[in-house]
Amino acid sequence: MDAVALTNVSFRYGRKGELILRHLSFHAAAGEMWCLLGPSGSGKSTMIRLLMGLDIPTEGTVEVLGERAPYRTVRPRIGYMPQDSALYNDLTGAENLRFFGGLAGVRRKDLGARARDLLEFFDLADAANRLVGEYSGGMQRRLSLAVALMADPDLLILDEPTVGLDPRQRIRIWEQLSKLSADGTTVLITTHVMDEAERCPNVALLSDGRIIGTGSPQQICEAAGTQSLEAAFLQLLETGSLAGDDNNDTEEAGR
Repeated sequence: MDAVALTNVSFRYGRKGELILRHLSFHAAAGEMWCLLGPSGSGKSTMIRLLMGLDIPTEGTVEVLGERAPYRTVRPRIGYMPQDSALYNDLTGAENLRFFGGLAGVRRKDLGARARDLLEFFDLADAANRLVGEYSGGMQRRLSLAVALMADPDLLILDEPTVGLDPRQRIRIWEQLSKLSADGTTVLITTHVMDEAERCPNVALLSDGRIIGTGSPQQICEAAGTQSLEAAFLQLLETGSLAGDDNNDTEEAGR
């Protein structure tokens, strides 16, 4: 069963609003890691809102973890890390984790142990009792990711998770995301940075509300006849799709 399934999805704001997504199909299996790559305005944020159940498609269907939006039961199984920090600077790292974990439905008796495990996993144990306002930007990004994982979600959605991080911190985040994926968590990452997407085993290229290419970075480059993902993206912007596939369903073009 797919962890994520968007089928022939279109979306516009209001009856006469601008069409944001255009007959888009996208599937991701449990444990897969995908980068949603595209410039600002390509539709990445709208896809996230649909997957989170914050919006309902104008046409088509959205299913997450076997349940069709709007969700009744699966919402606690989705972890989300926004691009902008939502942490409380006047609380410690451990306090932030316990607070957000409680909101996510983690049982009170489990909050402390879960917070300690995540602080250790993200190399923040030594800073557990420091105020978040004293954290560096990289530490705050790692803590934000830990917050998204407090409820041990089956689906993790990350919006530009490495923005503002130095190369060493970015590598550390990607190593941790790879471990999560290997352990069975489905990971979706939005980015507009080509070299970030090249770290991802699966990539969906978005432009103007459509997916114009899917697959591994190598598969996309081979299909486009280019040496780099950036060159492939630019070429696909001109041709419109990979191998004439208008919807670019990942079952056909990505796996």
